[in-house]
Amino acid sequence: MNFDRLRAFQDKLVADRIPGNDCMICKNHEEIYRYNTGFANMETRREMQGDELYFFWSATKVITTSLALRLHEEGKFLMTDPLEEYMPEFGNMTIRKMIDGKEEIVPAEKKIRVDQLFNMTAGFDYNFSTDHIAAVRDKTGGRCPTREIMGAIAKSPLQFEPGELWSYSLCHDVLGGLVEVIAGKRLRDYAREVLFDPLGMDDTCYNFPAEDKLERMAVQYYWREDLGKCLPTNNVCQHILGPDYDSGGAGVISTCEDYMKFADTIANYGKAANGYRYLSPASINLWRTNTLSCEQSKALVWPHLMGYGYGYGVRTMMQPEKCGSLSPVGEFGWGGAAGVWVIIDPNNSMALVYTQHMLGNNEEYIAPRLRNIAYACME
Repeated sequence: MNFDRLRAFQDKLVADRIPGNDCMICKNHEEIYRYNTGFANMETRREMQGDELYFFWSATKVITTSLALRLHEEGKFLMTDPLEEYMPEFGNMTIRKMIDGKEEIVPAEKKIRVDQLFNMTAGFDYNFSTDHIAAVRDKTGGRCPTREIMGAIAKSPLQFEPGELWSYSLCHDVLGGLVEVIAGKRLRDYAREVLFDPLGMDDTCYNFPAEDKLERMAVQYYWREDLGKCLPTNNVCQHILGPDYDSGGAGVISTCEDYMKFADTIANYGKAANGYRYLSPASINLWRTNTLSCEQSKALVWPHLMGYGYGYGVRTMMQPEKCGSLSPVGEFGWGGAAGVWVIIDPNNSMALVYTQHMLGNNEEYIAPRLRNIAYACME
């Protein structure tokens, strides 16, 4: 194996626009590649050290869906169960429809099922700026407890009948709320108990870490196309609504190395390097099985996801020939708004975690190239 091309690609990204990045590959529980380059803070010229904390944004979804799958394989729920069995506030949903050229709010004809939370077909939008959520924020002094936010989400109309279409949405935030209900404890606490602590993921959490760790946060930047450069943001994730909200869709903060402990476990069919069994192989194979019909798949139009279907909350490679992918059928994962990209390949017991911290992340350019270069280097 020769990773010169991957190292050169990471350097090129920094030379072009990315402040700094980190990439790690493990195979059969062994690290076979690690390289970081650029700056964690461009203003102070603090170079990347490899222990930087990042907002993982939507790469959180891989962790949240795994936690739900663990409860599923324990028989705590069935995928076909109505969501209202566990969260009654979602029992009488409405839908926003155009009727005779006029927008109207009407009762939903179908019930939301649990599996529709996993595969983004429940009908939710991706809007945290509703009056209902603002009311919870005001009522709780900005603390925004997860269960109260769930009630606020349930008050907004759905975009379509549950199961009708695929739409990237708050489904996994609601799934995180469901995990909290079924596990009988906060999402952050359940994750700590069954995943973070057993795998030694000491730098990973939902919401924010302890104060003494915040100094290791890489500065989050935003690419300004009009200026041709990136500018620092105020290092926030808008999906972390308050100190009591655990966002199942975008609430995890972690490091490249810490997240790899999770990704490597999944790549080895749910068994960690230390022998801990987190998930069964059966759950992992279900997770990466495409769930979308041909009609639903028409909405999955992001260029860097060409060739992929959508499983129980993750992209899953179905047609490598359609996009020239060097990864095999069944490779899966997801990414995050600031540029994290996760590749999990159980067929080859391989996982890749790439981290950067820049909104306007150039994902469409980076992700497919990163994938192909990495697989070519492993030949």
